[in-house]
This record gives sequence, structure tokens and C-alpha cells, in this order.
Amino acid sequence: MPKLAADAARRPYIAGLILGVIAFSSCSKQEAPSASNERSPDSYNVRLDTTQGPVLIHVDRNWAPLGADRFYTLVKSGFFDGARFFRVIPDFVVQFGIAREPALNARWHNANLTDDPVTQTNRRGTITFATSGANTRTTQVFVNLTNNARLDGQGFAPFGVVIEGMDAIDRFYKDYGEGPPMGAGPAQSRAEAEGNAYFEREFPKLDYIKKASVEK
Repeated sequence: MPKLAADAARRPYIAGLILGVIAFSSCSKQEAPSASNERSPDSYNVRLDTTQGPVLIHVDRNWAPLGADRFYTLVKSGFFDGARFFRVIPDFVVQFGIAREPALNARWHNANLTDDPVTQTNRRGTITFATSGANTRTTQVFVNLTNNARLDGQGFAPFGVVIEGMDAIDRFYKDYGEGPPMGAGPAQSRAEAEGNAYFEREFPKLDYIKKASVEK
């Protein structure tokens, strides 16, 4: 199985169920100065108020420290507010992490993270950063809809797990399918360049995050 999948503009995707696709690898190997992370607590919860109901994620920094720090920063900064669940592949993953505004996407475009060691398996409910190769994690994450242990050896390091709301995730709209080049679903390059205007115009049924917040 190939490591990743991506659209024609080569933005990060995670490995799909379809063979023979390629991925984007960001040119920068350094974190962008304007998108630095703060250290997260050793453990914390994130609430996603979605169009299908609340989702509660528990993050354990010991699982993947750099991923936990980045997710904490993104949530606190409001990056995920309004973000669409743009890739929903039944029996595989739900992916999100393209911001509502092009300026936000541009800010984080080259904010690559060094890889965390994989200490947990990609079982159903775990949340993991998407990657397009070594040290290319930025803002996109996915929730495993099934047990995807085959991703463990490809460097996908879970940093948390859904503890409430998998039923809501299972209801997310899925009929748009994969994006280019493997399908007619949302194109990540256009989504990053146009923000939610693109999703609202061409993929209006996508579910989304109304508000993401760190819970005490």
C-alpha cells in the first residue's frame, strides 16, 4: 500500500484504500516562525461542536508530544472553527484541518513538524496528523473509523482518542468521496486557496466544526 494520497496540487493526505496515488511533501523542513506552538498540558480534552453533535477528544502528550502541542495551539487559536470534514471515507478515516480562511491556511502552509515516534496503534477513534512523508505534518488530522494498524509502520502517530461522539462522526456526510486525482470530491488546493467559500459553493453538504475548544 502506498503511504499517502493527494490531489493535483499535492497537499497532504493520508494513505487511502486506493492504490497508486501520490502525495505532497512541503518544501520547508523548518517550522514557520509565525506559526510556532506552545507546550500543551500533559493531557487535555478538546470539544468539537459539530453539525452532527458534540465530539470529545482526549489528548495524551506522552503519545506524541509534538503532535499534541500543535493540536493544542491550533484549537486555542481558533484554526478549526468552521473547518469542514472534507474527506470522509467509510471504514477508513474522517479528515479535517483546512481552515475557513485562505490567510489562515497560508500562515500554516509550511509549518512542518518533526515526526513523533509511533507509540500507539491507529485503532478506531484515535486521532492522528496526516503526513505526506517524513517531517511534513502541518494542520490536517484524521480520525480512524476502523482499526488501521497498517498505518503504524508508515509513521502515522496517534496523539489522542475520541472518548465521546463517535456516533456523531459516523453520521458525517460521506457521499462526495475522494478528492482529485482519485475522485470528484473536494480538491485540497482549491480549499486552501478559497477557504469555506469553495466548500459552500461546491460541496454544501459537508459537515463541519462550529467551534473547537480546550476543556479544563
